[in-house]
Amino acid sequence: MIENFENIKKDTLLHTKQLGVVTRAKALESIKQGRGFKNILLVYCYGEDVGMFNEHGSIYVDDIVKVFDNDQEEEWNLYEV
Repeated sequence: MIENFENIKKDTLLHTKQLGVVTRAKALESIKQGRGFKNILLVYCYGEDVGMFNEHGSIYVDDIVKVFDNDQEEEWNLYEV
């Protein structure tokens, strides 16, 4: 299981791999549901990192690579410009 997995809520910054490579994403909803956790999460994916369009959609939680805290926003960017 991923570190800080249970702390995912709206606007949490993530790295995900659903496009085949690691890209940036932002959670659009909390992962908590009732007493447990969701298997699918709604995110906004920054496809511009790999030459695709930015889009929102649902991804499997297994595709989340890393969860960032609020104090780790500087490390969220994959590529420095």
